[in-house]
Amino acid sequence: MNKMISRKKFHIIWTTVLITILALFFLFPLVWMIVSSMKPESQIYSNINNVKAFLPGTFSEWGKAYAGVFRRFNVVRYILNSVFYATSLTIGSIVINALAGYGFAKFKFTGRKLLFALMIALLVIPGTTLLIQQFQVAKFLHILNSPLAVILPGMSSPFYIYMFRNAFADIPDSITEAAELDGANNLKIFWKILLPMTLPTVATVGTLSFIGSWNDYVWPLMVLVNSDQFPLQVAITNINNTQPVYMNQVMAILTISTIPLVLVYIFFQKYLTQGMGAAGNGDK
Repeated sequence: MNKMISRKKFHIIWTTVLITILALFFLFPLVWMIVSSMKPESQIYSNINNVKAFLPGTFSEWGKAYAGVFRRFNVVRYILNSVFYATSLTIGSIVINALAGYGFAKFKFTGRKLLFALMIALLVIPGTTLLIQQFQVAKFLHILNSPLAVILPGMSSPFYIYMFRNAFADIPDSITEAAELDGANNLKIFWKILLPMTLPTVATVGTLSFIGSWNDYVWPLMVLVNSDQFPLQVAITNINNTQPVYMNQVMAILTISTIPLVLVYIFFQKYLTQGMGAAGNGDK
């Protein structure tokens, strides 16, 4: 018995050490980025080969890079653009994909299985191969160089529909039938009864949609011409190419762009884990 307890303790210790080392390995670029935004540019290069690279400058230097980048560029406008795009796309993505998943899970119609199979087949097609077709559609709809061009194409996703379809399929039909007997229509059943029961999936789709929109660079760059409409990720490239380039200011704007993603992961980690686990449920 003592030998088994010792083995268990040893296993816990070495796995903890291994996980800690891996975590530090993946975290050190983030730490270096944040620290570099809190010191003069000269110190970034002079300390890059020693442990001082991971130490911030004096307290008086911590906010100078941030103040400088806000003074030189309209960062607030870019942040508001990103928040607007990401929030709008997140809400639209939840509603549209949930409605599609609800239809596949709870309605019997001709060609449902074939249509669902074709949708699943779309998962193997890289999204970048569809950019030209999406651009042509946006051009046909006359929405280029507008927020709609950034938001609309990203709202629907076969993977998100699949997640919602599995979530709704796990809900017993008896709940839907009971609501119908009480006089509820399909929209009320969806909005008031079933959708709140799929909260982990809602949180997962919302989190992934927000992160995807916040990090998107190529598509907004393709469809937007007016720099005042640029999201933060596109603006970062302009900031990085505008002379003179100060590395500590570049690190400051990168840190600013990372903060919302960290907060989203912190607050929605529980639901994200549950939703991603439920996405692998069997086909019903």
